Amino acid sequence: MKSIKSIIVIVILFSLAVFANDDKDGFRKMENKAFKEGEKLTFDVKYGFVTAGIATMQVPSIKRISGRDAYHVTFEVNTVPSFDLFYRVRDRYETYIDVEGLFPWRFEQHIREGSYSRDFAAFFDQRRGKAKTSEGSYDIPKYVHDIVSAFYFARTLDYSGMQAGDRIHLKNFYKDKVHDLDVKYHGKETITVPAGRFDCIIVEPLVREGGLFKSEGNIIVWLTDDDIKMPVRVKTKVIVGAIDADLTSYEGLRGPLKSKR
Repeated sequence: MKSIKSIIVIVILFSLAVFANDDKDGFRKMENKAFKEGEKLTFDVKYGFVTAGIATMQVPSIKRISGRDAYHVTFEVNTVPSFDLFYRVRDRYETYIDVEGLFPWRFEQHIREGSYSRDFAAFFDQRRGKAKTSEGSYDIPKYVHDIVSAFYFARTLDYSGMQAGDRIHLKNFYKDKVHDLDVKYHGKETITVPAGRFDCIIVEPLVREGGLFKSEGNIIVWLTDDDIKMPVRVKTKVIVGAIDADLTSYEGLRGPLKSKR
């Protein structure tokens, strides 16, 4: 009888602990077949026919932030020494994406382009619905994104039932406001880059604020048409004109690239 009572007590205590955790956070759990810790993607950045720089997107580690495990994601763009003479770029972005819920906890942006510089950082208090920056505290909707976390989140979505022109609606916080951030689906295409030949889907993040690089312009992204949805090509605009970034190497993927030919 005592053993039965002991089991009942343990079950009750365990149940209370589970419910307490749910009450404390209550965050969603999202399936992620796209990326993991250790992924590293490298791109040649072309300005016309000239290799102007190197871009790197990687997930070097999982870190503990606000009591949660988060993917530490970095994105860097650096011009090569020969191009520095014309226009020097040293851009770095960082975000910390919740492993289970795929939403950001912290975002940093450090832009150095020519004589222009910009620094921005925000902590997303997803429990209280606040974004905290050096300028103040601002209301945010649950699971609001920064521009980098939104891109990684978009990699985890299912586009199989979408038609050209369909959109996915997200929210993006930057500076002191929440902005709409739609991801527009454009269809499919097979392309060849230095890293290989891939069947791709084409998406366009419709960024209003907080985009990559100084000039806000359209960004078109080719993602592999499989679970990984690895970015293969990116076309965008910067202050000096249009640039292309083509994938040259990849490592540490979460699974096989079924779209590679």
